[in-house]
Amino acid sequence: TEVGARATEGRRGRFRAVPAMAQPEFKRSNPDLDAQIERLKKRENLTENEALQLCGLAKQILAEEQNMHTVAAPVTVVGDIHGQFYDLLELFRIAGECPHANFLFLGDYVDRGFYSVECAQLCILLKVRYPSRVCLLRGNHESRQITQVYGFYDECLRKYGSAAVWLMFVEVFDHLPLAASVDGKIFCPHAGLSPSLDFIDQIQALDRTQEVPHEGPVCDLVWSDPDDRMGWGISPRGAGYTFGADISQQFNERNGFNFIVRAHQLVMEGFQWAHEKQCVTVFSAPNYCYRCGNQAAIMMVDEYMNYSFIQYQACPDQGQKDKARMPDYFL
Repeated sequence: TEVGARATEGRRGRFRAVPAMAQPEFKRSNPDLDAQIERLKKRENLTENEALQLCGLAKQILAEEQNMHTVAAPVTVVGDIHGQFYDLLELFRIAGECPHANFLFLGDYVDRGFYSVECAQLCILLKVRYPSRVCLLRGNHESRQITQVYGFYDECLRKYGSAAVWLMFVEVFDHLPLAASVDGKIFCPHAGLSPSLDFIDQIQALDRTQEVPHEGPVCDLVWSDPDDRMGWGISPRGAGYTFGADISQQFNERNGFNFIVRAHQLVMEGFQWAHEKQCVTVFSAPNYCYRCGNQAAIMMVDEYMNYSFIQYQACPDQGQKDKARMPDYFL
């Protein structure tokens, strides 16, 4: 969600800032994971060793998923979270908890808010504990360069005393799928479309296990935005493209989708339709940056592919924020 920022980086259902870490084999213990989830909900962060093991498990699971992951309805679709941990907990109180509800997260778990570590850890814990019930996509903030500018890197240093946990998590980010479909009828990227991608088979053919590049289809999926103008346009963000209603309609018709649901942009009501209901933006960080005053929303899709939106306000309890270190960046 940065203007001018640039990333270097029916049911069915290469640039490296640091050297790659070793890939040990980990085994999952559900009681241990359950205990970690409960601790984290109480704001007790994982130890560094627990985070290492969690990341190893997550990479093994994510490596088995396709670039465009197919999700079965019913499912709850969640937009940007941006480190607002107490609002993430509020979201679960509204939508239901795993494993009693299925979730599709559209990316941007970190940066901006005060609790990026907790948000990333909880989302990945839920993915590892309930891999068939949680789908995590990559957003433009799930990259090395962006997290070093907008908060996650600094937060890891503050909470763990070194960059080791950050290094673990950015490797997990490299493995996140780039898009999803809900029963083959709703297309779900983090941000938008790409002039290089006319068909979903082209998405499946991409090499995603890398830092988000400067340009190209991987970059476009996590950076592009819908626009009132027809056709493709130059994005004011400095990465990705803008795309018009004609582009959304062509993509949906070619691939059999009813519409596109994406995140990536602040919308004051929590969700906003565009392109004659060919594309909808969902944003799930209420009172973004603790001062925007926006509502948040999630999209609920039932087993019959009926959809609805639930809007909500920021959780009254926002914890003990470090007011001495209010981020000096904003929109």
